[in-house]
Amino acid sequence: MLRKATAALAIIAAVSAQVSAISFDTLNKTTLQDEISALELSVPQPATAVEKAATDKEWTIMVFVNGKNNLEPYALKDMNEMEMIGSSDKVNIVTEVGRIAGYDSTDGDWKTARRYLVKKDNDTKKISSPIVQELAKVDMGDYKHLVEFTKWAQAAYPAKHYMLIVWNHGAGWIKSRGMEAAKGISYDDQTGNHITTPQLGLAMKAIGKIDVIGTDACLMQMPEVNYEIKDYVDYIVASEETEPGDGYTYNTFLGPVVAKPTMSAKEVGAQAVNAYADHYGTQDHTQSLVDASAMNGLMPLVNKFVAAAMAANEKDLVKSALGSAQSYAYAENKDMWHFLSLYAASSKDANVKAAAKSLQDYITGKLVLVNRANSTYSDSHGLAVYMPNYTNSSYAALAWSRDGQWDEFIAWYTK
Repeated sequence: MLRKATAALAIIAAVSAQVSAISFDTLNKTTLQDEISALELSVPQPATAVEKAATDKEWTIMVFVNGKNNLEPYALKDMNEMEMIGSSDKVNIVTEVGRIAGYDSTDGDWKTARRYLVKKDNDTKKISSPIVQELAKVDMGDYKHLVEFTKWAQAAYPAKHYMLIVWNHGAGWIKSRGMEAAKGISYDDQTGNHITTPQLGLAMKAIGKIDVIGTDACLMQMPEVNYEIKDYVDYIVASEETEPGDGYTYNTFLGPVVAKPTMSAKEVGAQAVNAYADHYGTQDHTQSLVDASAMNGLMPLVNKFVAAAMAANEKDLVKSALGSAQSYAYAENKDMWHFLSLYAASSKDANVKAAAKSLQDYITGKLVLVNRANSTYSDSHGLAVYMPNYTNSSYAALAWSRDGQWDEFIAWYTK
């Protein structure tokens, strides 16, 4: 949850200095795919379609709670919020909670990773749900462990529908100079690892199609992230901006789902967004629900806009709009809709205006299904995109760059 801008930069910089085991620039995709294949043979497999149809459980909500960093106190708090609701005869709430020394000594100060089937209780200071598994040492910054947890939860607690929530610090896509590893999600201070943006895509591919993914983390609602996972999930819940320290308020999110377990995947995603926004009210926040399948339709419109903008050759107008567009904890992250609006308003080119409007209409009409933000972020429309003022060769390694021309747009306007 990287929850404040200054905290975000400090924490990510610290993680960046530690990371040596993962190199995004030299990512060997063949090796990673081989690891996934091996992983699929070593962990329980999720329920088949027939088994899912036969189960009386409507939802299994799986929360990967990486408290192995300075967010540990919030990990315990959120578990207790989940216990205010608890699993029911129709909804499984399953978690893995990791802890680390140095941040919180309450509730027994255990320093392992524990898997729980969350049960309802009235004690908001102590976790009383049954420990289903206890793992002496895990790397919650390893995408393979996220795969293993999710497949275990699906096999042990099958349901007709699944939601996976990845809980921790998040940085969306960002690779500022001097911060080589500061991108992705789930930072494990004990191992120094985290899950990079491409690795999140590999994890979701290994897990297989699920209904909803939520990132209870900062800065993750970006096309650069969503494009990696679009084929493996129906709906994506995330925030353009940093999240407040408490992240999701799990009792107000889960309560209505347990009360109405026949909610569709879209309804559950919307419930996550609205519970979050309702809780924070006037406090600074953003949260949105994206239709993952609509990411495919976004790309042609992005490419058409890029072609029109580059042909118009209005670099000064692009840079002016870029400077005024809604930004977030990382200044390179801009609300895509707001940037397009500012640029199109100043452009003299009819093709630019038409392409920008088509892209804007698609974002608010097809892609972003629910968008909530307080008044500070009134220019946030549910999708932030990377727009630095310098070129970044590593950006080209993303699937978003491979299939589209946004990276070429960046290279053009920064020349």
